[in-house]
Amino acid sequence: MAPANDGSPAFSDTIAAIATAWGEAGIAIVRISGPFAVELAESVVRFGAGQGFPPPRVMRLASLTDESDCTIDQVLVVRFAAPKSYTGEDVVEIHTHGGTLVAQLCLEGLLRRGTRMAEPGEFTKRAFLNGRIDISQAEGVLGIIRSRSAEALRAAARTLSGELSSFVSDVREELLTLQSALEVGLDFPEEGIPYVRDEDLPGAIATLKLSLEDLQDRCSTGLLLREGIRVALTGRPNVGKSSLLNALLKQARAIVTALPGTTRDVIEEAITWRGVPIRLVDTAGLRVPSDDIEADGITRTNEELRKADIRVWILDGSAPMEDEDRAYIGRLGGKDHVVVLNKSDLPHATTEDDIRAISPESLVLSLSAKTGEGIDLLKECILTLALDSGAPDAGLNVTARQLAEVRDALAAIAEAEAASIERTGQDVVATLLAAARESLERLLGIACDDALLDSVFSRFCVGK
Repeated sequence: MAPANDGSPAFSDTIAAIATAWGEAGIAIVRISGPFAVELAESVVRFGAGQGFPPPRVMRLASLTDESDCTIDQVLVVRFAAPKSYTGEDVVEIHTHGGTLVAQLCLEGLLRRGTRMAEPGEFTKRAFLNGRIDISQAEGVLGIIRSRSAEALRAAARTLSGELSSFVSDVREELLTLQSALEVGLDFPEEGIPYVRDEDLPGAIATLKLSLEDLQDRCSTGLLLREGIRVALTGRPNVGKSSLLNALLKQARAIVTALPGTTRDVIEEAITWRGVPIRLVDTAGLRVPSDDIEADGITRTNEELRKADIRVWILDGSAPMEDEDRAYIGRLGGKDHVVVLNKSDLPHATTEDDIRAISPESLVLSLSAKTGEGIDLLKECILTLALDSGAPDAGLNVTARQLAEVRDALAAIAEAEAASIERTGQDVVATLLAAARESLERLLGIACDDALLDSVFSRFCVGK
């Protein structure tokens, strides 16, 4: 059987999978990609009299047949010729009526005739290996699939369009140029004059550092848009944590009673505020546990506090502060927390000034979970703290892996800047610049191995 196109496909086999979600729907799509996509598709469909396979990007009505050559559905068939397809290979899509059976029978027919079942993410992996997209754009595809808010979707679209790749490529080129200049000077010392003067080096590195800091901010914002801001609601028992969760959700999700210690386990729910997902975690009250179950709940609470992007410490504003509150607030510090004085509808026994006397840098809000007063302001504060002045419309939807590479590159650049200021030696600076460049190359997929590719594409669904 001759290949369906005259190009040089990167793969010798042809893969197929159902590209739409399982279940009843208007249509289901079976996707085929590889050198024999057209021939294999022709083996399971029949066109009308005098009609053959449609030209590229034209849909044509056909009959889907079973093993006995009996018609089981009326379908639409479209092909995308290599290299102008998603994967860079010949791609055929068979659009059947939606349902749990028809698409499966179509796929089974293709598998019997020689296609291979696609692995998770294999269509996108082929697009990467055939040069249609780079690794960051591939992860942008996953970002679009997994977006849970409008802002996350827009950030993923920016990444898929190549905005991240372009930014990183520009910084990498600047790194490479500076590193090359340093190494030329080191390799040819007999010239007598260094290609980069020691006094000019800190300024050149500082410029690169600023670019990477901007990139890190945009990627951090994008990751929050993608994964959601994780917010831990914590405090002593019976201060209104579960009531606050219900108020934020606008539904009775957590059990609320006057009995301290009602919440024994972690409860997690999500809301969206101004297009940004917020993952709310209601935790067990912090106190000396009365039994093993409560002790386990408190252990989980401490773990959630460690993982949270924002911690919301809740007090009963109608009651005087206790020593446990003072001790905890004194340990909070930083910008990643809000102190909430709940029950503002009752007379105040604890005020915002009382909190700031213990922790001047704390952001303090008075609200009422019962009446809803101040709830929207709390959402705004969470958003402001989490994004830390980063604008959602500048975020780049990235994975934790991509953000880690940016952070590694920035750390290496910071070391290089310090080494250039201290004049430790241009050889040391060049080595650190190389380390930063290698991190960016792993982000772009210029330097990647099979383990990295498997890790990235295994997170996709079958059919994408």
